[in-house]
Amino acid sequence: MERISKLQQKLKETNASWAFITSTANVFYFSNFYTNPHERLLAIVVFPNDEPFLICPEMDVNQAKQSGWSYSIVSYDDVHDPWHMLRDELNRRNVQTERIGIEKSHMTVSRFDQLRSCFSHASCFDLTDTIHKLRMTKDEKELQTLRQAAELADFGVDVGVRSLKEGKTELEIIATIEYELKKQGVRAMAFDTMVLTGTNSAHPHGVPGMNRIQAGDFVLFDLGVVLDGYCSDITRTVVFGQPSEQQKQIYNIVLEAQQAAIDACQIGVTIGSIDQAARLRIEQEGYGAYFPHRIGHGLGIDVHEYPSMNATNSMALQAGMVFTIEPGIYVPSIGGVRIEDDVYMTEKGPLILTTYPKELQIV
Repeated sequence: MERISKLQQKLKETNASWAFITSTANVFYFSNFYTNPHERLLAIVVFPNDEPFLICPEMDVNQAKQSGWSYSIVSYDDVHDPWHMLRDELNRRNVQTERIGIEKSHMTVSRFDQLRSCFSHASCFDLTDTIHKLRMTKDEKELQTLRQAAELADFGVDVGVRSLKEGKTELEIIATIEYELKKQGVRAMAFDTMVLTGTNSAHPHGVPGMNRIQAGDFVLFDLGVVLDGYCSDITRTVVFGQPSEQQKQIYNIVLEAQQAAIDACQIGVTIGSIDQAARLRIEQEGYGAYFPHRIGHGLGIDVHEYPSMNATNSMALQAGMVFTIEPGIYVPSIGGVRIEDDVYMTEKGPLILTTYPKELQIV
């Protein structure tokens, strides 16, 4: 596989003995096998020159093969120690273990101790950044999946907006959205769906509950789906009933800030300058203190992945990147507005994957 070949090249460059890939997202990236192993060990072992192998629970072997994994599999049941089986397989292959590449951001201290007990003379180094950079640029197949996931996110917002009714609770609206998405074949949401109304919408990561929709409320929808292993993420904000002049003002500032950030998205432009383009527009109107988060985040297998779209990031945009643009203003006494789209970078500029209308909707 091309992805494994690229990782093998990185292992050669760093004189690694082998890589130990354990996160669900990265196992999927390199194998096309997506599963939640819970507390059980799931890993791909990748060598600089030899064929890799997968270590996984016996119950998942057939699924791994059906996903397209064509290399060998070391499987185990619930009464055997997978760490001993890992060590035995490496001994069988006569592998000399001196440097092991791991995912420090994923591996627990307990698992690190188990790894070190099996290979006490080896050193470990972090492969997280290397793998993140491999995943950062998406190929055509990934783009098509992300497009379809974005379309389903658009659908989810549309369902939510259409189901608004005075007196309904945030959780009722969420139930309707997720029910309709299940009927469209969506197995999982990318994160906990948010429907926030009134002053609850002033919390960027608010917790939906039994708050009831009332006339004059901002209603903020933030949702995404997982489709074939890839995530979407959209935010739209509407007003239920007649908005005040300040609500209109806040909404239009956020919309202008988002457009300024999207317009700034060009190949070679730094990520930090994209954040600053939106932030400047919000600060000019006196709401800078009410925009407390970065402009966005990378998007793909994980809903939040590399790179971080923050004001200090000097990385330049590259073709193939996928990320969100999501400025917001959150005023505790009024509520919050966030507008978020999924963006794919092409050589010619940004392609917006989420297309639900962004002009202020009064429901």
